[in-house]
Amino acid sequence: MSAGTRIDRAGRDGAVFGAGHAEPYERILAGARTSRLVLQSVDGTHRPHSLEVGRWVRAATSADLTALEGATGPTLDVGCGPGRMVRAAAARSIPALGIDVAPRAVARARFDGSLALVRSVFHRLPLEGRWQTILLMDGNVGIGGDPEALLARCRDLLAPLGSIVIEVDADPHLEVRSWCTVVDDDGNESEPFPWARVGRVAIEAVAGRAGLAVAARWSAAGRHFVRAVPSP
Repeated sequence: MSAGTRIDRAGRDGAVFGAGHAEPYERILAGARTSRLVLQSVDGTHRPHSLEVGRWVRAATSADLTALEGATGPTLDVGCGPGRMVRAAAARSIPALGIDVAPRAVARARFDGSLALVRSVFHRLPLEGRWQTILLMDGNVGIGGDPEALLARCRDLLAPLGSIVIEVDADPHLEVRSWCTVVDDDGNESEPFPWARVGRVAIEAVAGRAGLAVAARWSAAGRHFVRAVPSP
């Protein structure tokens, strides 16, 4: 997929992360035995990547909480899944909203007390231009297969002094965009969807093309994060 192509995660052609066919992501959200998904490119050109989805349905970890350091104002979790970061923010008196295109994920987030909407980030959202912090956790910078388009949209959602916390890939220079599927340990596979992965060094150029600059970087429990702010 070229950098100029965007098919958003809301599924213009039904192309939603982990959905369709055997619905492996939905199965995990519903309590399936397995809690791991493997992200794999349809054309086989990129190495498979393991996703520990079980972590998404549990409470936020100490590594997760580093993403909330310094957050005091409205926080938007893009691709919130079952809502662990929204709950963690609320527990720290940080007003937060989660959005996700997976209805079961949002239903689970709401059941657990999180404020969440079934909504694509590319659609109209509350508080546009007033979010202090936007979270792109768990590789969600890959949503839609076009990280520049996603980051530019997030930039437009920010308050004047806001920032975007992005969890990036450990592979420093990784930058891949492709049609992918996810498959669980029982062989249940999704329909293809567009996705991207960006490494902890490559994110600087990707963010720059979206009108953002990397202001901070850190690691926690083997995971890697950056904070991006609008370029001057």
